[in-house]
Amino acid sequence: MEHGHAIIPNPWMMLPFGLLLATIALGPLFFLHWWEKHYPKVAYVLGAITLTYYLGGLHAYETVMHTAIEYVSFIALVGSLYVVSGGIHIKVKGEATPFNNVLFLLFGAVIANVLGTTGASMLLIRPWIRMNKYRITAHHIVFFIFIVSNVGGCLTPIGDPPLFLGFLKGIPFWWVLEHCWPMWLVGIGVLLTMFYVVDSINYRKAPKEVREELAEPPDEWHFEGLINLIFLGVILIAVFISKPLFLREALMIGAACGSYFLTQKSIHESNHFNFHPIQEVAILFIGIFSTMMPALDWLKANAGAMEKTTPGIFYWGTGLLSGVLDNAPTYLSFLSATVGKFAKPEMLAEASGVEAGAVTEIDQIQYLLATPALMEYVVAISVAAVFFGANTYIGNGPNFMVKSIADQQKVNAPSFLGYFFKFTIPYMIPTVLIIWFIFFR
Repeated sequence: MEHGHAIIPNPWMMLPFGLLLATIALGPLFFLHWWEKHYPKVAYVLGAITLTYYLGGLHAYETVMHTAIEYVSFIALVGSLYVVSGGIHIKVKGEATPFNNVLFLLFGAVIANVLGTTGASMLLIRPWIRMNKYRITAHHIVFFIFIVSNVGGCLTPIGDPPLFLGFLKGIPFWWVLEHCWPMWLVGIGVLLTMFYVVDSINYRKAPKEVREELAEPPDEWHFEGLINLIFLGVILIAVFISKPLFLREALMIGAACGSYFLTQKSIHESNHFNFHPIQEVAILFIGIFSTMMPALDWLKANAGAMEKTTPGIFYWGTGLLSGVLDNAPTYLSFLSATVGKFAKPEMLAEASGVEAGAVTEIDQIQYLLATPALMEYVVAISVAAVFFGANTYIGNGPNFMVKSIADQQKVNAPSFLGYFFKFTIPYMIPTVLIIWFIFFR
């Protein structure tokens, strides 16, 4: 039912959302072959249940339409960056020392904010494996996921899906860079330092003749498919276009089509490019965007009942769920909770002298960002969603993609539990603790 202009769904209707996230997390682990064949049916059926409830039961047509527009914008950005990055091939021979590896990961962390964590991961993981081929091991794959596939993308809405969803909700493009760069700098610095120590130990274990070969200047790098930089520029410009409706998305899709058809077939073959990863993301997120509507609306309506909240609590809440679920819907859930508790329409209406029904979601977001004490909640949610997404293979979309490529190339990528116990606990957990202690304690 509706209460004022707010939608208050039946709490039981959050069950499809929970079921979908649980199957996304557990399906690949316990019934992989069944999941690979039937995951579209799971996403479509659970999404259809929620859509039927919203359209037929609540008559919440505006909410459904707004969610559909956000989904199209989200998948247009992620998909176009995936296609364009798949048209750029980096040839690299030779081997990297620990110091050169650190520089490579730092480069990946920076461009993750331009290509997105998905695009940067797909572009760089194969040259990363090739340049370390003589001593490649699990820590190379996991720290790549930590830095390039997650933490690096904390500076722009393009960088990581949660931040782009925040941008669609009304958070200005450069706000993330302005307020999150100190956390990015500390997080990247800590992780690169850890990696250098671990990689140096691995390097010293290599046979003497290998180390002597690595000390020689690396072979020249070659870049192919640089025409795709033009299409990348089109996508970046399109991000800033909001009107007319779907012009931004049309430009992104057009850039992706241009990239795909103008890129040489040999480049796609060298990158082992195919549409399966982005197809899986598109299908699963149809279900996620549909089923998460009751959870978001319920949080908005009930967040005011939360007795004690601090940015630190929201940091840990967002982070812990981002690690075991998907960080994009987790981010939206806690952003909705912040809006529901601190920026209720009636509160803003009373302050501005307008009717509560005239207060938009963008008005609520702008109120949070204009109030320093409340802005800290948005910073905490943004940083946590990006950083904690690195804690498991299921925390962020690129994580499993990187593991899949590593497995294809016979690299010793850790198992799901090995990833968490051997790498997340000793490396990522101290990193997020340091971020909390410095910025959100």
